[in-house]
Parts: sequence; C-alpha cells; structure tokens
Amino acid sequence: MDFLDSLVKNINSYLWGPYVLIALLCGTGIYFTIRLKFVQLFKFKIAVRRLFGSFSLHGDAAGKEGMTSFQAVATSIAAQVGTGNLVGASTALIMGGPGAIFWMWIAAFFGMATNFAEICLAQIYKTKDDSGHTIGGPAFYISRGLGGKLGKFLAGFFAIAIILALGFMGNMVQANSITDGFESAFGVSKYFSGAILSLICTIVFIGGVKRITRVAEKVVPIMAICYVIVGVAIIVSNVSEISSVFSLIFESAFNPSAAWGGATGATISSAMRYGIARGLFSNEAGMGSTPHSHATAKVKHPVEQAVLGVMSVFIDTFVVLNITVFVILSSGVVEFVDGKSVYIGITLVQEAFSSHLLGHTLGYAFIAICLFFFAFTTIVGWYYFGEINVRYLFGKKGIIFFQICVVFFVFYGSLQKVDLVWELADMFNGLMVLPNLIAVLILSPIVVKLLKDYDDKKEYNKDNYIK
Repeated sequence: MDFLDSLVKNINSYLWGPYVLIALLCGTGIYFTIRLKFVQLFKFKIAVRRLFGSFSLHGDAAGKEGMTSFQAVATSIAAQVGTGNLVGASTALIMGGPGAIFWMWIAAFFGMATNFAEICLAQIYKTKDDSGHTIGGPAFYISRGLGGKLGKFLAGFFAIAIILALGFMGNMVQANSITDGFESAFGVSKYFSGAILSLICTIVFIGGVKRITRVAEKVVPIMAICYVIVGVAIIVSNVSEISSVFSLIFESAFNPSAAWGGATGATISSAMRYGIARGLFSNEAGMGSTPHSHATAKVKHPVEQAVLGVMSVFIDTFVVLNITVFVILSSGVVEFVDGKSVYIGITLVQEAFSSHLLGHTLGYAFIAICLFFFAFTTIVGWYYFGEINVRYLFGKKGIIFFQICVVFFVFYGSLQKVDLVWELADMFNGLMVLPNLIAVLILSPIVVKLLKDYDDKKEYNKDNYIK
C-alpha cells in the first residue's frame, strides 16, 4: 500500500502540475468563456428561470426516450454534490491551504463555460441504445464528432477512464467518506456500514435508470436545502469572522505561508493543484461526466439544457461547497500539531458544524446523515454514467459484471485509508479530462455556431451541426 501510495502521488505530481491538467482545464474554460462571450454571466438569468421553471418532485414522465429537463439536471447535481463538497473542500484546505479555495472559484467560474460546451455536444450527438433509451456523452461526441481512428481511440480511452474513475475509484471515495462519517458520529463499524451501503446500492442499480432518476429528483433538492439552511445559520452566528475569512483566502492564494503560521507547508503550486483538483472532483466541469445525464433531457434546443449545466456548477461550488468552506474557516476549528492537522477529512467538517449551534453529538450526526445522502446520490449518478460507457464498449452483456464490480469497490473503499483513496481518484479523474477536452476543443466551432443560432432564434435542426 505504501508503494502504491507513493507511485500514485508521483503520477499526480506530474499530471496535476502546472503544464498538464491545470493548464488544460483553465485554458479550455478561458477559451470557451471568450468564444461564447461570457455565456456563464449573460445566460445566467435564463438558467435560473429554466431551473425553477422546470422544478418538480414528481416530474412529467419523459417516457423511455429520456428524462425530463429537471430530472436530467437533478441527476447531474446529484452526481456533482457529494463528498467533494464536504471532504474535498476540507482536504483542499489542509493540503493546499485556504488559498486553494480561491483557485476552486477561478476554475469553477471558467468551468461553467466548459460545461456549457460539453452539454451542447452531448445533446447534438446523442443517440438511442438497443432498447430505445436515449443515451449520450463524451464517448459518443468524441467518436461521432471526430470520426476516424482518432475519434474511436479517444472515445474508447475516455470510456475506460470514466468506468475506472467514477464507477470504481470515485465511488470508493464516496463510500469511504460515508463510513468515516458514521464511525465518528455513531461508532458504527466500517464493515457493517459498508455492507449495508453495498446492499442499498445493489437494490438501486438493479432498478435501472428510471429508479436512478426518481431517487435523484426527490432527494437532491431536499438534501441540498437542509445542508444550506444549517450552514448559513452557523455562518450568520459567526458573521464577525466573514471578512477575515475572505482576507485569508485571497491572501493565501498568493502567499500560502500567511495561513495558520505556514503550518500546512503549502505553496502557490500546491494551492492551485489541490484547489483545481478538488474543484474538479466536486463540480466535474471539463471531466465529461455530467453530460451523460444532460444528453437524455427532452428539450427543444440544446442551449436550453446547456444553461442548466451553468447552474449546476454554480450550485455545486458557489453555494454548497462555499457553505462548507465558510463554516470551517469561521468556526476556528483548524488546528495543527507538528505540521499535521488535528482533524482531517469528514471529521474536520463534523467538528466545524459541532462548534456552533448544533453541539458535538448533533453536529457529528447531522453531517454524517447529510454526507450519506450527498455521497449516496453521487454513487448512484456515477454508476449511471459508468453504465452508459459500459454499454458503449460492450453493450448490455457487460452491465451485470459492471454492477458486481461497483458494489465490490463501494465495500472495499469503505475500509481504506483516506489519503490513498483520494490520490487514486485524482489520478483517474485527470485521465478522463484529457480525451474529453481534446475533443471539446476540436468541436468548439459547433458550440459557437449553436449558441449564435439560438440567439438569432433560428430553428434547431441537428443535421445542421453534424458533419
């Protein structure tokens, strides 16, 4: 395990260095922000209107052809709002210092434009499987959009990477955080909670896509609202600290040693690395995961669904994740002894929520329960994204084997060390990004034309955009 941990960290130090993924993610986001004329700002009002206009806990049935627009965005947010918003935020703070949060914000702002582009392409290149279900995502727009051997190779590489990154490694992270939270809050054995979680996952997976969408559209709004309400109440109780929190984040982004007496040993490079990596794990903009659910939405024009991608990144990072960050930093619970944080992972979040209003027992229990719903819906969403790519590679015959593997990794991840699980997730997430963003950049003229035609109120015809 020590050898594996060292190997993965060495790979990540290169992959997440300033010249590979950080440059690619930020560069792509800046490129689309400029080419799409700051779509994340000027289409934000439309995004809000579409989100709340389609809001429903029951949703009009979309038939087997796909999901309703709200079911699609709910499934997307269910996958995005998970462990990354709690544990990811806390690990970014400890490993990269408070300055990491600044780089999370920067990456998320530009990532909104990238996510917009991904969803447009997913809508244009979506298709139907053998059962008549609408499916889509990067593997489809890479293979059909690029064509030839390059398209086929990159699509296959992406499909394998997302199966490993989300279906296996990513779900290990989610399960690990759930069992950590229940152990610290209730003293429940990781073996027991891991076994129960695996059983619940099995039941939902067997129920298929429709059960996944029903879970997402009902659980996502409720869990997010509860977490935000309690988090805001704690922040308000610490309102005198908010200006100091902002100052700490901005100062630490460019002078990491200013934070906590330099106890973290963070540098600007590590602040960027952990901020952008954990931000990617949280909002998934550029990773190519959420377009799978958005592709299935029944809308008149792809832009109508793409603006909801802007909203999902906003809700994930600038609402839910920021709640976690400001509760932790305003509560004053971050402590270091001999250069190591006293609290790590989910226990840091639990301690922060326990320090004000809730008290120790209730605070730990509240976060454990919230994390269960956050992480469980992410497991469900990521399973769904992985299943689509299993279908792309192997057809129906690979699904049963994939389900067994996911359940195994959920249980196995429940028992592992936090650091190793996160490093593995960072590595495989990064490998997903490479083929996805290469294709999105090559196909960018299609996205630009699509948005222009939408603004000019031209009638949408898919054949006008597919080569």
